[in-house]
Amino acid sequence: MENNKENVMGIMPVGPLLLKLSIPMMISMLIQALYNIVDSIFVSRVSEAALTSVSLAFALQNMMIAVAVGTGVGVNAALSKSLGEKDSKGANKAADNGIFLAVCSYLVFLVIGLFFLPLYFGTQTDDPLIYQGGVEYMFICCVFGPGLFLACMLEKILCSTGRTHYAMVCQAAGAICNIVLDPIFIFGYCGEFLSGTRGAAVATVIGQMCGALLGIYYCMRRTPEVQVTFKGFRPDGATIGRIYAVGAPSIAMQSVGSVMVYGFNKILMGFTATAVAVFGVYFKLQSFAFMPVFGLNNGMVPIVAYNYGARKGHRVIRTVIWSCGIALVILTLGLVSFQMVPEKLLLWFDASEQMLGIGTVALRIISWSFPLAALAIVLCSMFQALGRGVYSLYMSLSRQLVVLLPMGWLLAKTGRLELVWWAFPIAEAVGLLVGFVYLFVVWKQILRPMIEEEKRNTEQ
Repeated sequence: MENNKENVMGIMPVGPLLLKLSIPMMISMLIQALYNIVDSIFVSRVSEAALTSVSLAFALQNMMIAVAVGTGVGVNAALSKSLGEKDSKGANKAADNGIFLAVCSYLVFLVIGLFFLPLYFGTQTDDPLIYQGGVEYMFICCVFGPGLFLACMLEKILCSTGRTHYAMVCQAAGAICNIVLDPIFIFGYCGEFLSGTRGAAVATVIGQMCGALLGIYYCMRRTPEVQVTFKGFRPDGATIGRIYAVGAPSIAMQSVGSVMVYGFNKILMGFTATAVAVFGVYFKLQSFAFMPVFGLNNGMVPIVAYNYGARKGHRVIRTVIWSCGIALVILTLGLVSFQMVPEKLLLWFDASEQMLGIGTVALRIISWSFPLAALAIVLCSMFQALGRGVYSLYMSLSRQLVVLLPMGWLLAKTGRLELVWWAFPIAEAVGLLVGFVYLFVVWKQILRPMIEEEKRNTEQ
């Protein structure tokens, strides 16, 4: 029975398998996106300064998520590959060392939260209200944030075994808990000290811990292929190396996004703090389009990694083609929404007239990058699953740093804020071209030889 469950990623038709693994994750990601939006909607009701504080905090908060998710991606790929190779010992080592790395990651951000937040926010704003709100928000998220790292890791372990429905429950429980607690804390029903941005942060860390506790339960009780135990545990250098061979580029790739947000906030602050608030709102809104694509990728990565380990090249290619098609549909719908009703989307955040004027233009221009991003995101995940995470890093560098920030800076020199937003479609087009170059390399070095090997084995 267990063997059939383990082998489903190698025998079930690719389309239905991808949907089976992805839909629970897409639903949970949509719930997570809903939390992101609701969180900012409540904060915006406090003041625009509070919304700007949370927007400035996003880069560091995204860095935390990058480390948590990137390490989990490395464990996901290593564990799935071990299962594909029928190496249960290697799978167990990947899970144990992954949880150990999640704890270590939290300790790093604990130090940042205790000592470096004044420096971080001081370089971005001299407004005392925005500064204070940001420091208070991130202090709670960093110091009381072990739930984030454990939840992300345990969800990736569940995904590696094909149990994405349990990962969905973990994410959904955390997000729903957060949504319920947000108005209670933000609007001061638990006292003035835990209101405003502090209240938003408290609701966030409680929700994260809720997801982590559920993840612990499911990993201990519902994953017979992987035995998570720390009896006699010692960090294994070889296993950690395999995890970070994929995970480190993923962390770096997502961290590039944090650098981009930090840099772009500084560019926008040169115009007005309202532009920074608009940029923060954009990221909340676009998550509703992008999160389902990330959920799709969470279903795609273990399928690709498993079949790569099992040397089934045709299944790898079919999985990637299916994923590209679904991602294009999702983000094209996002493009249409941003083009047709940007004002209504912005009014969710109690947008002022100035914010509406800036935001309507921004949403319509940036959203032209969505279809390009759909293909780029799938290619990045494919490279990670095939052990070529460094290609994903180079793509992200092209999309979010090497092109985007310099282009945004140059366009800002015109003094016209509306032109700055065009940096996003331009950078996305360049990043996708870089991805196609790496796709050609992967085809020659990995996919074509694997397909030829598979064909020879079939003929014999």
